[in-house]
Amino acid sequence: MSQTTNYRILLYYKFTTIDSPEIFTTEHLQYCKELGLKGRILIASEGINGTVSGTVEQTEKYMNDLRAIPGFEDTFFKIDETDQHAFKKMFVRHKKELVTFRYENELDPNKLSGKRLSPAEFYEKLQSDDVVVIDGRNDYEYDIGHFRGAIRPEVGSFREFPEWIRDNLSDYKDKTILTYCTGGIRCEKLTGFLLNEGFKDVSQLEGGIVTYGKDPEVQGRLWDGKCYVFDERISVPINQTDEDIVIGKCHHCRTTHDRYINCPVCNLQHICCEDCEEIHHGFCSDACKDAVEVL
Repeated sequence: MSQTTNYRILLYYKFTTIDSPEIFTTEHLQYCKELGLKGRILIASEGINGTVSGTVEQTEKYMNDLRAIPGFEDTFFKIDETDQHAFKKMFVRHKKELVTFRYENELDPNKLSGKRLSPAEFYEKLQSDDVVVIDGRNDYEYDIGHFRGAIRPEVGSFREFPEWIRDNLSDYKDKTILTYCTGGIRCEKLTGFLLNEGFKDVSQLEGGIVTYGKDPEVQGRLWDGKCYVFDERISVPINQTDEDIVIGKCHHCRTTHDRYINCPVCNLQHICCEDCEEIHHGFCSDACKDAVEVL
């Protein structure tokens, strides 16, 4: 018998012009609190980027109400069923960008972005010998799971991508480029940047990794490990076949593991096995441990 789920987690974004984003932010926060949702939503003049949790009834009303706002009619929601909230509080914040990129040129995904590939199309392209696969996430997200053959980005934040690409990938401008990220929003900006920089054949995984993992035809094939998510679940499985493997390494002993914890001093989120968490008391380094002892 399947377990009954009473909650949902929504992951979504929409690039559309918001004329008064500060006012929209204040009103949207009040609305979400009154509705009973929990999660994190970013509002900018270029649109909305959010992930929230709530009951089936609450999330259904939220989706309908957001789509009723002019400009948001075709907002696509990725839905995960769950048995409880995935967040502790509700935050809605106004930002300059939905994803902080700080590129010197304007990047409007409604005007310029890579070709969109369905999960089946992306899976087919992944098996080609002449493609370059770029993970559009941070290095720690890559470490717990990624597409087979993807290049590990040596970045700790999205804003570092322009410099990293210019330093490392400039020789690939004539290659077929595939990009992917968790839900798709980072690739909207990343592919536009690549095209502006002279890359000629650029595509992105439509709907991101989470959509790929739910596709009934592909079933997450060619994905190794888990997918990092920005809620209390920390990571979720993607490959639904018997090919699923664990690829993460414990920060301390380097044994294969896929469990993240936060350092109590510097808050570094790092992969750590249960034994090492006990041995090192959750600290990521001796320096953090010594800092507590000094206090």
